[in-house]
Amino acid sequence: MYPTSFDYYRPTSVAEAIELLRQHEDARVLAGGHSLLPAMKLRATTPAVLVDIGRIPGLAGIRTTATGLRIGALTTHAAIAASDAVKATCPILAEAAAQIGDVQVRNRGTIGGSLAYADPAADLPTVMVALNATLIATGPNGEREIPAREFFVDLFTTALRPDELLTAIEVPALGAGSGSAYVKHRHPASSYAVVGVAAIVTLRDGRCADVSLAVGGATANPVIATAAQQALIGQAPSAEAIAAAAERVTEAITNPLSDTYASGEYRRHLATALARRALTAAVGRAG
Repeated sequence: MYPTSFDYYRPTSVAEAIELLRQHEDARVLAGGHSLLPAMKLRATTPAVLVDIGRIPGLAGIRTTATGLRIGALTTHAAIAASDAVKATCPILAEAAAQIGDVQVRNRGTIGGSLAYADPAADLPTVMVALNATLIATGPNGEREIPAREFFVDLFTTALRPDELLTAIEVPALGAGSGSAYVKHRHPASSYAVVGVAAIVTLRDGRCADVSLAVGGATANPVIATAAQQALIGQAPSAEAIAAAAERVTEAITNPLSDTYASGEYRRHLATALARRALTAAVGRAG
């Protein structure tokens, strides 16, 4: 398949890219291209203008901050998976990045592209929601911060304005006594997540002091499994307590996606099973 015709621009600065987005209403941002280009070839999306930000300096890299990490939007999945800073500060992010696609995808795809495209089957949105990360958008009026739990609005839709770029992601460090895990049921053809679950558990005095549990792939956007979290907080993390909490994950999945590979009911079942595995792994790592 071939995409429809489009105009192509390659800005050399963030300001130039933002001005191009302001000038062209039907423009799409191209980063690594591993989400947008296949959709264009299938003509699922037909932008009139592509703004290629791949060579703008300063948009890639991982930097340690006082509260965690600041990751440039053009940082590749491979760089995140291999980063010692990410593994030490926020290991669930490195774990999820290592599961994306294949080697070629991980070496070209970017964290900003994945988040801005907002594919329901992508891995990183689920992790960002579980972490309650902060996404930095840059537009004509400068930077603004968007909590990850407010960033994903609908299917392939985010809180980014038409003249904004996602330029960085601020990820909080996991504290002492915390363990995390990301597990997914991988689609055999695409390696996307049919369902993916991110779990973060903090233990104090042998009990769950804090729990964050996010489910992706089952609905249009990642969701927080609030009832499951509350069921585990204050409990000793026994296998029985984890299983009981996991059973409540489906309360957050009110309108599950359904396709030729997996029905909505099957995705709800997967969410329960994967939540149990993710919580068990997170507790083990916290201990």
